[in-house]
Formats: sequence, structure tokens, C-alpha cells
Amino acid sequence: MNFSQRSRSFVKTIAVMLALALPTALAISSADARVGGGFSSGSRGSRTYSAPPSTQTAPGSTSQFNRTYTQPGAGMNSAATAPARGGLFGRAGGFMGGLAAGFLGAGLLGMLFGGGLFGGLGGLSSIIGLIIQIALVVLVVRLAMSWWQRRHAPQAAYAGPSAGPDPGAQTNYRSGLSGFGFGANNAPLEIKPADYEAFERLLGETQAAWSNEDVAKLHTLATPEMVSYFEKDLSENRARNVVNKVSNVKLLQGDLAEAWREGETDYATVALRFALTDKTVDRNTGATVAGSEQPTEATEVWTFARRTGGNWELSAIQQTN
Repeated sequence: MNFSQRSRSFVKTIAVMLALALPTALAISSADARVGGGFSSGSRGSRTYSAPPSTQTAPGSTSQFNRTYTQPGAGMNSAATAPARGGLFGRAGGFMGGLAAGFLGAGLLGMLFGGGLFGGLGGLSSIIGLIIQIALVVLVVRLAMSWWQRRHAPQAAYAGPSAGPDPGAQTNYRSGLSGFGFGANNAPLEIKPADYEAFERLLGETQAAWSNEDVAKLHTLATPEMVSYFEKDLSENRARNVVNKVSNVKLLQGDLAEAWREGETDYATVALRFALTDKTVDRNTGATVAGSEQPTEATEVWTFARRTGGNWELSAIQQTN
């Protein structure tokens, strides 16, 4: 009898810990502290909801956008004027994140206090009930994900560069000052060595401006949409009294995934593998609270946009899977 009571007490203790921890874990996933915060953010014009082609640098898939102004079927020029919410499964705790957290937390607390699906049938039944509830949550999430993917499937999948008027052959470039490799063939927009150098420069300057919390500089390097996300992330850092310091950024490898033109705007999506030192320090003492002085590597897919006669600006960052 005592053993049974101790077992039930142990299970209830574990249930409390999970009930408190799991909703937070579902709503806030781990993210790198560097610019972009590990999110997939921004817009790729009419291709925002089309996955960019894989490259040698990023042979896998990319994450769907957690944060974007662009609505399904709309280009960047018709983007909404307010930031989009976290989405159905977004990092910011979208609908399904809260639903799953609520179900799971309710089930665990229900087991603790004798409620829940099978709370009145004893400890063993409570555990069985918890397992069943978890299975139901997983089933609901899978069904919702399937529905979401079907609803937001693009009208035309861009497995490669889109067709354009007499695109011609795209020359493959390798910049002598960077790690960029071969670009996509038959791209409708020609990307020259100077463009690759601009992409590499933007990689370093954007990380530096982020590290210095220089919002004015970020406005010269990225689109207003991207800067709005950077400002939000910087505000959250200030609220936690920390500063993210990124240094020693070096491009290791880069490939052009696709390049195209929409009206007066040029787009280029590029896979980037780069090294950096990424640490977060206390704003007052300078003590390291996350990260370290040890260099790390990251692979992301960045999209750049350029108006006619203008300079390239960072338009989107996507995480790789």
C-alpha cells in the first residue's frame, strides 16, 4: 500500500513538473541569438510560400516563415501593414501551440488532482488516460498540419527558376573574395560577381549592426519588414537586460538558389554557410549568459531584394531543416 502511494506521489510530482514546463517548451522553442533569432522571417515576393530550390550549401528543405507580412497569394508589394502573428505552428505560440499546451497541461494537472480523462479510476488509469490524451493531441496536430499544408500549397510549385522572356544561359560565378560557388542555371535574372560580393558584405554588416543594436544602420541594410522584426527582438533583449554580441562573421560557402524579377524589384535567394562567434552578455556586467567565445557555424537561406537603380537589401531569412 505504501509502495503504491509513493508511486502515485512520484508520478504526480513528475506530472506537475511536466505541466509547468511543457506549455512553455511548446510556445517558446530554442532559438539562436544571432540576427533573426533563429526564426524564418520576411518576404520573398510572390514566392514567399514557395520553398526555394535546394543547393549544395543547403541541400535540405527550409522552414516555412514564422513571421511574414505577405499573405498567401500576394507579393511583397501588397503586403499587409502590420506584422503577422506567429502562424498556426509559429514559434510565437500559434494556435496549435497553445492548443497542444492546453490539452497536455490540462491532462497532467488533471491526473495530479484526480481529474482528467480517467482521473477517477486510480493511478494506473490516470497514466493510461494521460497517454491517450497525448496520442489524441498528436493526432489532432497531424491532421491540422495536413490541413494547413493543403490550404497554403502554392498554386505553382517553383522547383527551379521560373520561366522568363528569353532568359538565356546563366553564367556560373565564383567570387575571388568570397565563398560563393556555382549559381543556378538558366536563372531569368543575371547575378554577377559584384552581386555576390554585395551579399557577403550584407551578411557581415547586418550581423554587426545587430550586435551594436544600430537600428539606423539596419534600415540601410534590410527592408522595413525585416527591421521591424529586428527591433522587436532587440526590445526583448533589452527587457531581459542582455545584449547579443556577434563577431568574427566569415562566409564559408554560398550558392544561388534562384533569382527572378517582379515588376521593378529583383530578388535573389542565396544559401549561406558561415562561421561566427555568438554570445549573449549581461547588459550591466558584461558577463556571458549564453553562447561562448568559441566559433560556431550556421547555415541559413537569405533572400535579397533590389529596386530598380537601388541597392540590395535583406528581405528574408529562412532556417534550414
